Amino acid sequence: MHRVLAETYPEAGCELDFRNPFELLVATVLSAQTTDRRVNAITPALFAACPDAPAMAAAQRADIEEIIRSTGFFRAKTDSLLRLSAALVERYDGEVPGRLADLVTLPGVGRKTANVVLGNAFDVPGLTVDTHFARLVRRFQWVPEDVAKDPVKTEHAVAAIFPRRDWTMLSHRLIWHGRRCCHAKKPACGACPVAHWCPSYGTGPIDPVVAAGLLTTQGPA
Repeated sequence: MHRVLAETYPEAGCELDFRNPFELLVATVLSAQTTDRRVNAITPALFAACPDAPAMAAAQRADIEEIIRSTGFFRAKTDSLLRLSAALVERYDGEVPGRLADLVTLPGVGRKTANVVLGNAFDVPGLTVDTHFARLVRRFQWVPEDVAKDPVKTEHAVAAIFPRRDWTMLSHRLIWHGRRCCHAKKPACGACPVAHWCPSYGTGPIDPVVAAGLLTTQGPA
């Protein structure tokens, strides 16, 4: 299934725009409850105003809130960005650490966000267990149902199946497939490239024409 997904999505990768680890960390925090497309629309202005952790830590709350307002939950996200930036300045000289153990100590940063940063900014393999990833490994029955309810258990269970070198790209390919084909409410089963091996085949329309109409080029984050 992974080989077929790799062939289906050869361009799969992080859909957040970033130039360095700090920008990816901030963008990932902003991506909660919104789309990557929306985040990418506002980060140029945000990084022009706050290009690094010291600048963001010293920024006025109202200025950040105004820039990120359209991402939703902007007050809570502003609080996270200010606290996160201050912690980077205080603990790591303003630089984003490249270790999972350090990243998860930062305000607002859990394992999912840490693995996004590690895999895409530091080339350290990691599994990003977001809603798409969790939904697909449950539908594929790669992990037991009780395990699938816990992101950390899911991460460890899938990590035991695949070589470490594949973790980051596996995450991207599952997320891309979840956004474009294996939708939460109506998966495009009849147009799915891995339908032959999927134990949940038939959850969505199996008619090829109907299913093809459900395919998207980019889904919600």
